[in-house]
Amino acid sequence: MESYAAVLNYAIPFFMALLLLEAGIAWWKGEKVIRSMDTLSSLSSGLTNVIKDVLGLTVVVVSYDWLAGEIGLFEIKSTWLVYTLAFIGLDFAGYWVHRLSHSVNYFWNRHIIHHSSEEFNLGCALRQSVSGFVAITVFFLLPIAILGVPGEVVAVVAPLHLFAQYWYHTRLIGKMGVLEHLIVTPSHHRVHHAINKEYLDKNLSQIFIVWDKIFGTFQEELDDVPPVYGVTRPVRTWNPIIINFVHLWQLIKDAWRTKDWKAKFTIWFKPTGWRPADVKEKYPLSGIEDPYAYEKYDP
Repeated sequence: MESYAAVLNYAIPFFMALLLLEAGIAWWKGEKVIRSMDTLSSLSSGLTNVIKDVLGLTVVVVSYDWLAGEIGLFEIKSTWLVYTLAFIGLDFAGYWVHRLSHSVNYFWNRHIIHHSSEEFNLGCALRQSVSGFVAITVFFLLPIAILGVPGEVVAVVAPLHLFAQYWYHTRLIGKMGVLEHLIVTPSHHRVHHAINKEYLDKNLSQIFIVWDKIFGTFQEELDDVPPVYGVTRPVRTWNPIIINFVHLWQLIKDAWRTKDWKAKFTIWFKPTGWRPADVKEKYPLSGIEDPYAYEKYDP
């Protein structure tokens, strides 16, 4: 936690400088990529997330140090190769945690705030959750734990891996040639944040786009399908606390209202957006049918 907080001291001013640079370039090019209230909501979300992380308000069921100590088959020194293994391992784990967040009702609540912005800019990258109460990444770090990658290496690499995901939240950078085949680029991530049916739940990788290509979730940005950003059930608020828990509150209400006792327990683990049939009929929810006909929330 100390190393994470130390890195934040340098990362936050860097993030803000890039955000201002993006705004300046957009203004110079005559484009509008930032809306004041939307960006303020993003910054507020980032602030609540930082406070939560620094205070350590997350339950760690299994620590990586304990896991590596129990199942590690090798004892390796902290060389550049070990740091590379840790980075790749974190990226592999990040892909699966991200995929789980898009696929399971309960876990979507910890990720909805990041997608709730109807813009796509560097401010959007700062929309991070405070509702991820239980850390699950460690369960997907089994491969590097077995290899014996030390916990102190993971502690150093983890914030760097997280902060390396900031730069590609922008509309100002087009496709990047050969890099499109290797790493996650702004083009890839625009697809990920879009609600067009062609783009939903695609490009879940965090640094290396190869995971999407291996596991079948890759989608190229199409010239004839401009991305529309947000979530299919718009949150329509700037309040970061409401956005963080809007999906969880809906799940609680649906679980309470349904007469199907099995559904009261299974709703949490069903695919994202699933609702019991009786509740869906009695309490319908509206969503975006045509992304291009949707009017953005902008009071």
